[in-house]
Amino acid sequence: MNTVQKQERRDKQNIEIRKLVDDAVKICNTYFNEGYQYSSQEAMEELGIDDELIEELVEDYVAQIIKDIIQLEEMLYAFQAKVDAKEELDYVEFRELAHKNLGVARNLRIKDAVVLLGELMKKDDLEYLFGCLETLRACAIRLKPVYAYKTIKIIEVKNTF
Repeated sequence: MNTVQKQERRDKQNIEIRKLVDDAVKICNTYFNEGYQYSSQEAMEELGIDDELIEELVEDYVAQIIKDIIQLEEMLYAFQAKVDAKEELDYVEFRELAHKNLGVARNLRIKDAVVLLGELMKKDDLEYLFGCLETLRACAIRLKPVYAYKTIKIIEVKNTF
């Protein structure tokens, strides 16, 4: 791949990331006030770790939550099928996965995720839960756009095989 092709690829990727972020910001701002911005300072002070480690942990969180949102959405689709079949729903596995992520978000002081994951832990309205997942994904994208983009692309590649 020559230099021009590499630059074109980077430009295309930057455009895709910008669109992803713009869409994510709109979604997040419909759920949260426009003033919320994550700061690692509180987590650094309370956990007693440096900024570099917090950044790595946040990147790990973003990758994990994006993967887990896919799993949570699949569970919600299964719940919808059960509702249609008039079967009883069992939220235990769904809530356990949400709870695992809630602990990480609390530790890293990611307040928008804490709110959304808390909603996933206690609400039963499937449409509302789908909306929470969409917002949670958007907030993760807004938190670490490039890392989120790369995670989404890796998942897309894996799903084509």
